[in-house]
Amino acid sequence: MPQSPSGVRVLDLGATGPEDVVVVDGKVVTGVEDGRILRVDPDGGRVDTLADTAGRPLGIESLGDGRLLVCDARRGLLAVDPERGGVEVLCDEVAGRRMRFCNNAAVASGGTVYFSDSSLVHGIDNWRADLIERTASGRLLRRSPDGAVDVIADGLELANGVALAAAESYVAVAETGGYRVRRVWLSGERAGKSDLLVELPGFPDNISTGDDGLIWITVTSPREPVLRFLHRAPVLARRLVARLPEQLQPGPKKVMRVQGVDIDGRVAHDLEGPGERYHMVTGVRAHQGRLWFGSLHESAIAVADAPNPLTRR
Repeated sequence: MPQSPSGVRVLDLGATGPEDVVVVDGKVVTGVEDGRILRVDPDGGRVDTLADTAGRPLGIESLGDGRLLVCDARRGLLAVDPERGGVEVLCDEVAGRRMRFCNNAAVASGGTVYFSDSSLVHGIDNWRADLIERTASGRLLRRSPDGAVDVIADGLELANGVALAAAESYVAVAETGGYRVRRVWLSGERAGKSDLLVELPGFPDNISTGDDGLIWITVTSPREPVLRFLHRAPVLARRLVARLPEQLQPGPKKVMRVQGVDIDGRVAHDLEGPGERYHMVTGVRAHQGRLWFGSLHESAIAVADAPNPLTRR
C-alpha cells in the first residue's frame, strides 16, 4: 500500500504551471506557463525571474557549466544563462522536421543530453488528444556534445520524463500513454536494446534520478478505465472523442503521487496523498532529504520530507 508523504508544504509562486523542478545551489528552479524561468528560495520567501523563453518551459536540468537546460514545448531544447537571461536554441528540429513537443531531459556526465519529443502529431495544447488517439509517435532523442542529434527510441506512447541510471548504464523514458517507464541500455552487452523498467498504477510524467540513487517517477493520475475502453475503439471514434470539449473528455483525478524505484525497477517508495492541497504532480526531485514537486496545474511548488530509511517493496 502507498504511504502518505510527510511534512508537505506548498510554496506559492504567483504563476501557473511549474511543471518541473530542479535544485541548483540550494535553490529551486522551475519554468511556468507564461514562459518565465523562476528561482525560488527553499522557504518560499523570495521568487526571482531568471529568464523568459517566450515559449512553454517544461523539463529543466542543470547543464553543469552554469547554464540551465530547458525543454520548451514550443521552442525545443534550450540553454538558458541564469545570470544574463540569455536563451540559446540547442535543437528545434530533427532530420529537417521541427519538433512538436519537447518535454523532458537528462544530462550525462560527458555532456550528452537525452531528451523526449512527446509526439509527432500533437503539441502541448493537445496532449489529451494524443493519449486518446494513441498516436504512439513519441521519441527519445540524444544530442552529443558536438551538436549531432539522433533518435534512440521511437514509437513511444506520449514520451515524457527522462532520467539516467546513477551509473549511466541506461537512460529511462516514461511513456504516459503506456503507464510505464522503459529503458534504453547505453553500455554492456545489452547496449542499444530497450526493455521495460517498471509498470505503473497511473499516468507517469517527469522522472528524475535523485541524490539517493533512485529514479523518482511522478504518477499524475490513476489509470483511466474509460481510456482503456476508447483504445479498443476504431481510430475514427477516438479522433472524434479527442475533439470533444475538454470537460467531456477523460480527465486526471486529484491525487498527489510519486514512486521511487531502484536500478532494477523495484519499487522502493510509493507515496500518495489526497490532492486537495496539491495535485497533478508532474515534476519530482529528491535532494538532501527532501522531495520537491512541480505541477502542470498548480500555481505553487511543494516540498515534503524524503522517506527514510529505504524500504523495499
